[in-house]
Amino acid sequence: MGNASQARHALPTTGAATAGGARTAGLAKVYGSGDTAVRALDGVSVEFPRGRFTAIMGPSGAGKSTLMHCVAGLDSATSGQVFVGDEELGALSDRQLTKLRRERIGFVFQAFNLIPTLTARENILLPMTLAGTKPDQEWLGSIVRVLGLGDRLGHRPSELSGGQQQRVALARALATRPQIIFADEPTGNLDSRSGAEVLRLLREAVDELRQTVAMVTHDPVAAAHADAVIFLADGQVVDIMTGPTPARVLDRMGELGGTS
Repeated sequence: MGNASQARHALPTTGAATAGGARTAGLAKVYGSGDTAVRALDGVSVEFPRGRFTAIMGPSGAGKSTLMHCVAGLDSATSGQVFVGDEELGALSDRQLTKLRRERIGFVFQAFNLIPTLTARENILLPMTLAGTKPDQEWLGSIVRVLGLGDRLGHRPSELSGGQQQRVALARALATRPQIIFADEPTGNLDSRSGAEVLRLLREAVDELRQTVAMVTHDPVAAAHADAVIFLADGQVVDIMTGPTPARVLDRMGELGGTS
């Protein structure tokens, strides 16, 4: 991670931040039916404010990933509403929803989700390649410099360390200047040093670019990088903590019955 630390002073502020954020209103998600029905989310109303970093935590089975998938348009709500910016996802056709995910939502996953046959540069550009749009070369160059990837663009994922792969994934998420970035356990497959660097970069994306980030995590240290933590239990919001610290988050998770 040395290259990123040396290259990074502050994330570039080229252009205005994209208006955005996301919210839910009475969101419910039920899997199955009848006696086997599982209510993964039960009337969740939360906001992911523009230009803020929000963590999502809760015990195993609390509904963390389901909430993220519904807000990101990867899964549909059983009832209630989901908004990304001013768009209500339930009112969009499949084609419109695909376009919104591609152009206005960024994703960073625990498993990186890079295409092994593509170079780092091709992976970063993939959302724009699929959309048939041209990248902003100045912006792309700035992101590459900030993330310390300048000498890695021609490498395939197998030739990169885990930290470098996650930086490529983060560059891909930032490249389109999305309205909101969803990060699903982004440090889960990284050592502590690489994980800390990714969290710092996410934090700076919020502070310097007014990006909006929502992160699912089980790690109290990771959650402490956020502006607020939404705690879920049994598919419901049970607490929202502002100004989190690792100790406060750990205590609250202990009260809820786990840190996974």
